[in-house]
Amino acid sequence: MSLKDQFGKEVLLTGWGHSRFGKLTDETLESLIVQVATEAIGNAGIEPSQIDEIYLGQFNSGMMPLAFPSSLALQVSEQLANVPSTRVENACASGSAAFQQGTKSLLAGTAKTVLVIGAEKMTHAGADVVGAALLGADYDMAGKASTTGFTGLFAEVAKHYEKRYGPVSDVLGSIAAKNHRNGVDNPYAQLRKDLGEEFCRTVSDKNPMVADPLRRTDCSPVSDGAAAVVLSVSPTGGATAPVRLAGFGQANDFFPAERRDPTAFAATRASWQRALGMAGVGLEDLDFAEVHDCFTIAELLMYEAMGLTEPGQGSRAVQEGWVFKDGKLPINVSGGLKAKGHPVGATGVSQHVIAAMQLTGTAGDMQLASPRRAAVQNMGGVGIANYVSVLEAV
Repeated sequence: MSLKDQFGKEVLLTGWGHSRFGKLTDETLESLIVQVATEAIGNAGIEPSQIDEIYLGQFNSGMMPLAFPSSLALQVSEQLANVPSTRVENACASGSAAFQQGTKSLLAGTAKTVLVIGAEKMTHAGADVVGAALLGADYDMAGKASTTGFTGLFAEVAKHYEKRYGPVSDVLGSIAAKNHRNGVDNPYAQLRKDLGEEFCRTVSDKNPMVADPLRRTDCSPVSDGAAAVVLSVSPTGGATAPVRLAGFGQANDFFPAERRDPTAFAATRASWQRALGMAGVGLEDLDFAEVHDCFTIAELLMYEAMGLTEPGQGSRAVQEGWVFKDGKLPINVSGGLKAKGHPVGATGVSQHVIAAMQLTGTAGDMQLASPRRAAVQNMGGVGIANYVSVLEAV
């Protein structure tokens, strides 16, 4: 069983674009959207007039005054006048939410070619503004003052994990070091420095504790950036071969923390099962994965939610080298959110673009040896809104 078997048509990624991530003081939300959309349309080998619909993933939540950006992509070309365009928001999973909405338009037959964009401008806003905006994605802390923000929420997850399964500080440091090392090879990444395990594991003036047990190196940075992908039901003759969407899944968990097991990430697990089930594959069929490591504890829990290890044994995936670039299932070869950066609305689309580059052999210094199948996982909140895609080389 595959997506094509289930719906009778293919969904192809036929073109993509990606900006640099980081503090982009010379860019605006509009310029970033126009840049990546123009690149994606050109890479797909189509004219803007062939776009039937546009979906824009953006969180914002008060980080910038413009809260109605859906038509900004029309700035690419006069040919986009009157094209339906919708902003999609689902916290830090807004990019993948837009991707799945575009997919569903193709499967419903209301469009043959869809432009999906993810974009965010964050670094211009003060830390208090960004912190309050992100906390809007938590049922219990929305609108409340916090000195640690979302880091504090994932620190609580880490504490629950330690109480149940034992210390995690060293393995979290190893995950951070892995992703920083991978980020060196990513030209789009915000943080391109190999910090080493000792630095990432050690609390210091340059790596302070943000919310025990999470250090600065356990946290993804505040970022600006954008990415875009063209989705089509047939090849478009683009600059590179298309990539096939083999399966996708979404699952939401209960919003109040008291209704969730803090270390199970049950809805995340469900989204993985749905995507792999639709694609008709297992983890052993994947060559790599890009997962949502907003904090290193999130990546550790992802190993368990995806079924790579049993609950409480995620550290094995690091200690035995499974998730490294030369391991049996490389995780976050791009550097992940940890090193690449996390412009929240852009993240999910970025993950799909990076995976498409890998599957078409166009990932440059990041390139793995001939990967054929990959998974992308993106989430909003503390495991609340969860999306997984399975992509295949054509």
